[in-house]
Amino acid sequence: MDRAYSLLTIKALDAPTRRISGVASTPELDRHGDVMEMAGVTFRNPVPLLFHHRADQPIGTAVLTASASGLTFEATLPHVDEPGALKSRVDEAWQSVKAGVLSGASIGFRVLADGVKQLQNGTRHITAAEVCELSLVTIPANRSASIHLVKALAAPGGCTESRSMTAADQITTLTTKQTAVLAQMDALMSTTATEGRQLTADESTTYDGLLAQSKQLDADVTRWQAHEALMAKSATRVSTTAPGTYSVSVTSNVDPGIRMARYVIAQLASKYTSTDAATYAQQRWGRETPEVALALKAAVAAGTTTDAVWAKPLVNPSITSDFLPLLRANTILGKIPGLRNVPFNVNVPAQTAGGTFGWVGELKPKPVSAMAFSMESLGFNKVAGIVVLSQELVRFSNPSAEAVVRDSMVKDIAAFLDAQFINPAVAAVAGVNPASITNGAPTAAATTNPLADIMGLINHFVAAGLPVDGLTFLMSPQNALALSFRSNLDGSPEFPGITMAGGSYKGITFITSNALTTNVVALQPQYILMADDGGVTIDASTEASLQMDSAPVSPVDATTVLVSMFQMNAVAIRAERYITWKRIGANTVKYLTATAWPSPTGVDVQVSSRATGKDK
Repeated sequence: MDRAYSLLTIKALDAPTRRISGVASTPELDRHGDVMEMAGVTFRNPVPLLFHHRADQPIGTAVLTASASGLTFEATLPHVDEPGALKSRVDEAWQSVKAGVLSGASIGFRVLADGVKQLQNGTRHITAAEVCELSLVTIPANRSASIHLVKALAAPGGCTESRSMTAADQITTLTTKQTAVLAQMDALMSTTATEGRQLTADESTTYDGLLAQSKQLDADVTRWQAHEALMAKSATRVSTTAPGTYSVSVTSNVDPGIRMARYVIAQLASKYTSTDAATYAQQRWGRETPEVALALKAAVAAGTTTDAVWAKPLVNPSITSDFLPLLRANTILGKIPGLRNVPFNVNVPAQTAGGTFGWVGELKPKPVSAMAFSMESLGFNKVAGIVVLSQELVRFSNPSAEAVVRDSMVKDIAAFLDAQFINPAVAAVAGVNPASITNGAPTAAATTNPLADIMGLINHFVAAGLPVDGLTFLMSPQNALALSFRSNLDGSPEFPGITMAGGSYKGITFITSNALTTNVVALQPQYILMADDGGVTIDASTEASLQMDSAPVSPVDATTVLVSMFQMNAVAIRAERYITWKRIGANTVKYLTATAWPSPTGVDVQVSSRATGKDK
């Protein structure tokens, strides 16, 4: 038996009768890759209400109602007085619903003949199915699954919390009543047909009353549907959760960046297998990270080496939401606090000189000056690179291989960005790359006295009239380690709070990176503009021929050696990211050169010399 999961919206929770009503299924694509067409759903009320799809664990009955927007239900959990397994099971289910920990609804169904269409992207479009049971489950497979509204019990005494019913509540209530009325009418007519007789006078009166009630309910439903449509046009989105409601979200319990790596691996696997990327992802990780397969289903075109737009940019937030923060955390740009983020190709004002102010005596003229501003704009610059992996690594991928793919993308992009950001030799090339923040910046030769060097850099900003609040220092892990080892005469750390990984000292932030060697960079972050589109574009190929060189020749010549991915059973991953930066002002960055602060051994010798009074 198949199952279809959906949004569980509990419309009412009636404690005395243990009745709940809500939505059991919608036409939305679920995490199993199924879309159910409500017009083709059949069922016979009442249907069994089960606990987690266990046929041997019934907990009540449910009445279903189908409409174009979904399958609604009204379920009843019985009161069981006699102690035993049934009482315990039903009580547990009821308590779980009230507490909000049983957050999903699921239907068990069987597909009827010719009732399913398999689409090219792997989605099953179910056009005809019979619903056999309704279950309360913990985690629904619908990607937007959460409890939107739970009307829970109020304080002791058995009273329920009251609230005004929405249009949707009214429609559900009226539809449920109409279903019950139609069931009574059907039962009445079936009885007379079985007995082979006409309706009696009383039965005719009853039937006519039920028929009139059904027509009235039908008219009321039509009115509420029209009212709901009108209200929807003027509705505004509520950003806060209403009192008495609970919001539950379902997230994958995997390390940051793994979903992005699986997205890439699935794309690569589809290149050399007969399975499309979405199906591959569903089969391998469907239960653990179903959002990967869902994101891949959005791509409808096959990837080729001549199609410049494949694969589509990873705009799905569930895929990039943990990869980009992971990438940023491994770059200098991601560690510097207070950088000024600006949009691409938008003029932003930057102050280049301040106004003149002074003390003014009585009836004396005030100084007049104008602050100077410049208009700055950051154009598009693109960082791109290609990582080559063997097909065997991708084909037999396991968690360690996923980490390899993730770490390769993170490490390679981060290392390149760090070098481009602080290498003084990197000059701006129009339409290609920005200048590093140290390119053309003032410099000073380092000494053997770290404290004097640091104070010298700070004094540079003071002399230039720039704020020192928020200053940030960038240095190599080796120089940071040298600072951490230095001690005062009493043995206390000279630079407490600084380690090989960076830290803070006297309110100054110290950041380390292997991209820095002997340079120590001081900068004022509020004068560094940065633009970042916040996305990564991933392409893949098993047919391309590449120059296996970190500095490829362009254009190629007779000496260029190309390696075929097809011949070598290799897969090439190309990652692109739009990001750029710009230093505002000549004095907002200064750096030390040839920095090699004394090692711990050297410090010990100097301390000993002072202690004995000898000059060495």
